[in-house]
Parts: sequence; structure tokens; C-alpha cells
Amino acid sequence: MRARLLGLAAGSLLCLASGVAFADPMDPAIERLVLDPNCTLPGNPPGRINDTPGQTQTDLLNGRGQRQQCAPDHAAFKKLINQWGFALAPTAMHSARTTGFGGFHLSIEGVYTDIDQGQQYWKQGTQGPVDANTNNASGSNPSPSSILQLYSLKLRKSFGFGLELTAAVGFMPQTSILSGGADVRLSLLEGFRTGLPGILPDIAVGGGVRTITGTPQFQLTVAGLDVQVSKPIPIADSSIITPWVGFQYLWIFGDSGLVDLTPATDPIGYCNFSGINVPGNSDPAKPVNDGQPVCNGGSPLDFNNNVVFDNARLERQRLIFGLSYRYEIVMFGAEFITDIVDPGDAQAGNETTRVPVESSPGSGNWSMQSVKDSELLKDEPRQWSLVLEIGAMF
Repeated sequence: MRARLLGLAAGSLLCLASGVAFADPMDPAIERLVLDPNCTLPGNPPGRINDTPGQTQTDLLNGRGQRQQCAPDHAAFKKLINQWGFALAPTAMHSARTTGFGGFHLSIEGVYTDIDQGQQYWKQGTQGPVDANTNNASGSNPSPSSILQLYSLKLRKSFGFGLELTAAVGFMPQTSILSGGADVRLSLLEGFRTGLPGILPDIAVGGGVRTITGTPQFQLTVAGLDVQVSKPIPIADSSIITPWVGFQYLWIFGDSGLVDLTPATDPIGYCNFSGINVPGNSDPAKPVNDGQPVCNGGSPLDFNNNVVFDNARLERQRLIFGLSYRYEIVMFGAEFITDIVDPGDAQAGNETTRVPVESSPGSGNWSMQSVKDSELLKDEPRQWSLVLEIGAMF
């Protein structure tokens, strides 16, 4: 009966979650992450090229006297990936003790992660509400969700000698993002039950990886290493409460691929494309054949709006507190995860990001310069995740 009730609860949760997954206001929209929003025209659909002459920050960065192209905001992209990575990272939602030789643990896990939704990169970098008449998203998301939800189905399997593997697949409501990954861990002191060693806690080390699909906006993979200490506390004959504490180190890998910063403008039509500037199809406006598009009365400017953001290679350091309750085969668990140090202080490498820097305040002379990610993320807030789990252990 307990197994049936668990199956019913699991099915209900999955049906509820899949019902809210059709709305996608939190889907990534990184084509809006530009240094000068004036490079596109307002209206619906958003993302039409604006080549009206005028001095803007983008013009100055490009050394031109009129708006020529959209300049990607690499800093905003990296900050966005920094928070997405925290929400999609492996949770290490388990005690240091495995399921035992031949044991299985099937569970449903919900992860609720806070984000800094007031930041402009969340408002510009997510789709927002969709117009029911035109089926187009607005030009920004005026009210991003403050919590990202991730629901996963997990299967843990022990192979004896303290070795355990986990497979996980999940989805994120209000987005089209699906996640998947695997964990491996080794319980170092598992098995002591009596005598002096019986008072020792269980200690485990492990690692996990999560990656995503479902969005063409970026590729994101998060890897983690963790160490945990736990101690089961038996209650009567059929119940066990197990608290644990752990440390986790994350590596976040985010890549944008090729992004069209003006998706509402077709560069071929805008150019009135008539071929490539090669012998036999020369551009009369150019003295040499340079292999560039030849525009018959149009403009080639929109070809420059396909860009690649700087790759994100980030680290996070997290502290884990967890508690599980098991009654016979049924298990409930909760876990709280938070940053130990600020995101800027967690960056151990020498990765850099290109940002616009003014030579002197008010000079109007801008240039793109590289700054270390530790400096870029120094004002980014710490995040936290609440993890809830229900499952059965066989």
C-alpha cells in the first residue's frame, strides 16, 4: 500500500509539473544582452535592427560615427550563467551512507533556488510574458520569477564496497530546459555498526555532473565534487533519522554558440543579397573582391549582428546541510545549500571578460578591456537552494 501511495504521489507531482512547463516566461533570451539597447527598435516583434545615425556607446566602441551593429554584453551573459549554473548543479542530496549492497533508491527531487531577479540581466535575458494575439514575447521580462524550480527523477544504486551510482533526469517549469546527469560516490567508513568504530560517523566523497538541453540559447554543464559526513539515528525498529553536512565545489561551463542579436530582421532580405563579392560578381562600391556580401540597394549591417559571447568558466563553493527520515521503505528528505564565499571570491582561475571601460569619467572615449571574473562577480550576491525529496528504498 505504501508503494502504491508513493507511486500515486510521484505521478501527481509529475503531472502538476508538466502542466506548468508549457509556460516559458523564464526561457533564456540572451539576444537581448547588448551594451546599447538602442541598437534595436522597440515594438512587436522585438529585435529589429536600428541603423538610425547617431552617437551611442556602441558607435564609440566600434569607432564609427553612426550605429552599425549591436555589441554583446559579455559581462551580463557571464553573470546570468553564474546563477543558472547554481540552480542546475548536482545537489548531492543523500547521506554519506549508501543504499547497501544491491540496494535501490528511487525518488523525486524538487530544487528551489533563489536568483537576483531584480538585476537587468534577468529582465533582459529571459523571455517574459507572451502576447496571446501575436504569440511573440515582449522586449523584456518586467517581473522574472524570484525562484527557479527544478524537478528530477533519480535512481541510486549501490554496488557494494561503498560504491554508489546515481542517474537523474529533470525539467525546469516556466522554461523549456531539460536536465540530465549522473553521480558517483564512495562511502569510506560505511559498515561499522558495533563496538568503538560504531560511534564513528559515515564519511563519503563523490562527484556529479549535470547538463541541459531544450534551449538553443546556450550550452551549460555543471560538475561538482563533494565530501559529506552523516550519522544515522535509529528510532524504534523501523525508523531512521539521518542528518548530514557537506562541502561541494562546483565548476560551471557555459557557452553561447552563435546568437542573432536582431532576430526580427532577416539579414539576407535587409541586404537584398545578390551574392558574394568575388570575381564575376564584384561589388561596384569596392575596388577589390573581399568575399563579403553584395547588397543590391540594401545594407549589410545586420550580418554583423551574429555574435558569440565570451565563454563562462566559473567556480562556486557551497555548504550543504541535510536531513532524511526513513520509515521502512519510504524516505523523506530536505537539504539546504548555500555559498560559503561570495561568487567573486570563489573564482580561482585567471579567466577574463571583455567589458566597456571609459578612459576617464565623462570623456566619451570607450574601449573594450578584459577584467578578471573575480572582479566582475565581486558584487554578485550569494545564492541558496532548498531541496526536497520523497522516495522509496528497496
